[in-house]
Amino acid sequence: MNNSTADKIKLFRQKEAKIEAMGGPQKIEKQHQQGKLTARERINLLFDPGTFQETDKFVTHQCTYFGMDKVEIPADGVVTGYGEVHGRLVYVFAQDFTSVGGAMGLAQAEKICKVMDIAAQVGAPVIGLNDSGGARIQEGINSLSGYGKMFLRNIRYSGVIPQITAIMGPTAGGAVYSPAMMDFIFMVKGAGQMFITGPEVIKAATGEIISSEELGGALTHNKISGNAHFVCDNDQDCIEKIKTLLSYLPSSNRETPPRLESLDSPERIEDKLNTIVPDSAHRVYRMKQLIQLIVDNNEVFEVQSLYAPNIITLFARVNGRSMGIIANEPSFMSGCLDVNASDKAARFIRFCDAFNIPLLTFTDTPGFLPGKTQEFTGIIRHGAKMLFAYGEATVPKITVIIRKAYGGAYMAMCGKDLAADQVIAWPTAQIAVMGAQGAANIIHRKEILEATDPETTRQEKIQEYEVLFNNPYIAAGRGLVDIVCEPKNTRPVLIKALESLINKQELLPTKKHCNIPL
Repeated sequence: MNNSTADKIKLFRQKEAKIEAMGGPQKIEKQHQQGKLTARERINLLFDPGTFQETDKFVTHQCTYFGMDKVEIPADGVVTGYGEVHGRLVYVFAQDFTSVGGAMGLAQAEKICKVMDIAAQVGAPVIGLNDSGGARIQEGINSLSGYGKMFLRNIRYSGVIPQITAIMGPTAGGAVYSPAMMDFIFMVKGAGQMFITGPEVIKAATGEIISSEELGGALTHNKISGNAHFVCDNDQDCIEKIKTLLSYLPSSNRETPPRLESLDSPERIEDKLNTIVPDSAHRVYRMKQLIQLIVDNNEVFEVQSLYAPNIITLFARVNGRSMGIIANEPSFMSGCLDVNASDKAARFIRFCDAFNIPLLTFTDTPGFLPGKTQEFTGIIRHGAKMLFAYGEATVPKITVIIRKAYGGAYMAMCGKDLAADQVIAWPTAQIAVMGAQGAANIIHRKEILEATDPETTRQEKIQEYEVLFNNPYIAAGRGLVDIVCEPKNTRPVLIKALESLINKQELLPTKKHCNIPL
């Protein structure tokens, strides 16, 4: 090796070391003091050891305004590349807050866009680890142009590859819209924040005083706004949850989800299911506990657990296969469907359908939530999203009716005529337009009013309606329930149904795209 080659290698190593040092020891220490890991530390946690390959490490900005020509920004404030997570290819971009606050300039955006383009071409998930002070003001319109390039790719690759983002630091202004267009948002408590306008701007514009955490923190967006899907205790917890989510997903829409070997017998009988539903229709139980008794190893991975808890959305495995599960939660609002629950379910259904994940629905709902607040907020439009999402989905769809399945909510929870492939009902199922009390009061109103003993007549008519409709047999007699199943046998019956449908193919009419009632 001659000296000139040795000198060039030495120069390369110096440059590389400077870039890998990010913002320097002081900035890194400050990051750690805030309870945050650096971009490179986060990447090391995410990928299988020795598999990460960084790309565009030497990219630099071209801005010359406001003295920026004298400012060096290592890797232009973002680390990009690819590697393996549990042996599967994944692409990543991680903003580096230690380098000028991870501010977004055009070069940074182009690095991110390149990663997204390649991920889409090869069919691999892309993960964004966000920690940025926002747009790089010195670059002006170029910075905004960078955001636009990212947004376009978020849209174009939606439904093509899984797009996952983690809010691990500040994310404000235009920077929030890329995460909002991705499939899942993880947020770290106390560190991750999202808002269009920060507390100072709000105070100046409206006089309201609010902290950054209250305005846009992890609990705010997971519990109140519904913008986020997972709340995490710290960076390490966030990375582990992302890896768990990836284990349920295919790498792209060209694949089916990975099937894991299940040690949980497909023939398992669960006697507890025979007694989990109370005899009284006015008493509640925990739907998630019911689901855990059925799925593999009692393991579930819940999505948006704090938002609209009257409906459950989660991933689980049945006979080793990933499934997206939607279920009413009778212990909260009696399992009624409302505006937020409809939005939550519709988005989850559409994601699962886009990525070939079969849908399993557990029904126990008295209907849509009544009241002027819901009507004024648009429950008709929001409820229609759920109906639309189920009707549009072409993956295998299995519905299990546990107890109440009333009115429009019966259909909104993937009733037979909304293209459910198989409907399984427990003997406790009640499938009707409405509950027996309300139905009797309407159907027999005149008879009750004219009776010698109105209350006795009313109770008789209620009992008559319950005998006729508060069971699965009228629906089964019409072919609207395919299987009536003893609760303890639900797992083996469900597995047989799933395996019979796994190769299902269904083509929708040719169109540019649907016009879902947004």
